[in-house]
Amino acid sequence: MRILAVSDRIVKTLYSSNVGERYSDINLLIGCGDLPFYYLDFLVSALDRPLVYVRGNHDISPQYTANGRVLHDVPGGLDIHGRVVWAKGLIVAGLEGSMRYRPNAPYMYTDREMSWNVYRLIPQLIWNVARHGRYLDILVTHSPPYGIHDGRDLAHKGFRALRSFIQRFRPRYMLHGHVHVYRQDVPRITQFGDTTVINVYPYQVIEYK
Repeated sequence: MRILAVSDRIVKTLYSSNVGERYSDINLLIGCGDLPFYYLDFLVSALDRPLVYVRGNHDISPQYTANGRVLHDVPGGLDIHGRVVWAKGLIVAGLEGSMRYRPNAPYMYTDREMSWNVYRLIPQLIWNVARHGRYLDILVTHSPPYGIHDGRDLAHKGFRALRSFIQRFRPRYMLHGHVHVYRQDVPRITQFGDTTVINVYPYQVIEYK
């Protein structure tokens, strides 16, 4: 299983006519937020693969294509915020947004509000472990967990609720964006207990075995 995960910035080598040839072995697309819907729509069409995604703090709705078509969601994609879904045989859950640094802004949450989002997932996770022997395989978020890949400023601070989530439910992977990384010495992949936390900015190809 090969996963192409994207976030935060359009990559020219992906947004090109030959992406279907270069990434023909991709099985699943994952969006971690702050990307134009037309870009995600392009990847779905070019690669002909399913997409699950969450929204980031800079996402807006509706959005518009170059020819003026209105997009409220990504065509062919599935917004998984607050949901647990099956995708290509994997159990995937999603949580959108960033720490709230502006009042009343969409896709922003306090840690307490994010804890409530997490709480809503628990019944499905418990059913999964009873039925399938595991809670989930991948947690998809926009923001990182507290203390892992996050920043010191409130806008880029990670959620304690997400850190508690991966400690408790132990997904194999947590994929996030939000934190832009430009230096080679900044960690992008961190092992935290049983979970590999990956900052996918601006994209990562993940081998899921």
